[in-house]
Amino acid sequence: MTSSGPWSGGPFGQRGQCLLAPNPGIMTLDGTNTWVLREPGSARAVVVDPGPFEEGHLDRVDDETGDVALVLLTHHHFDHSEVAAELAERKGCAVRALDPAYCVGADPLADDELISIDGLRLQVLATPGHTADSVSFLLPDERVLLSGDMVLGRGTTVVAHPDGQLAPYFDSIERMRALVDAGEVDTIWPAHGPVLPDAGAVLDFYRAHRRERLSQVETALEQLAEDPTASSADTLARRVVEVVYADVDPVLWDAAELSVRAQLEYLAER
Repeated sequence: MTSSGPWSGGPFGQRGQCLLAPNPGIMTLDGTNTWVLREPGSARAVVVDPGPFEEGHLDRVDDETGDVALVLLTHHHFDHSEVAAELAERKGCAVRALDPAYCVGADPLADDELISIDGLRLQVLATPGHTADSVSFLLPDERVLLSGDMVLGRGTTVVAHPDGQLAPYFDSIERMRALVDAGEVDTIWPAHGPVLPDAGAVLDFYRAHRRERLSQVETALEQLAEDPTASSADTLARRVVEVVYADVDPVLWDAAELSVRAQLEYLAER
């Protein structure tokens, strides 16, 4: 469903350019995708997720984007937002995000809001789950969805308790899938990893994967119920991780534990 090949960014469609930030890692994959969007023939661009202060990335974005009309954030995590205010100051433009704390010189984004910059059209979609303030951007003239960290170009995203929550996550995936069903989205441009040309297949995989993990957590809870030492709330999530994520590199277990906490909360509320 997702690509395992190398990724270095580049131009996509008639309106997209990905400038890959030099911050590869376990959680960031190849690095953060800074998306530069521009209507053909327009001098002004929109920059989505300008990224972190990392090895000259801000200077590269500044140099290669020219006139920027607006900076947008898919969510507040620093690898997406860290240079936003300084880039906006250099370019003389505003920063907009769902969270007012990350806006500069403009109002927060609103769900279903339509943004138009020199003919470039974007629709704001509130897609909480990875974080409470996660948004995606529909680029209708490309039939593309910029998914932020809600959908990654490789693997699956982290829904990290307490900011990440599973019930909104499922709702957001269904909302994205409905856009595919309606013929409005073919391709996903994620904030980490390669472009995903078959949006429907990826979203189906995400939905099935998360349901499978929930089932595994439920099974683990049944197993651990036989062990009285597993009953402590402080240790239960880690014990579940050791069962469900036994085949995953332990370096990822701390992140997995946050996901398990979100899963346990979801199961408790059902």
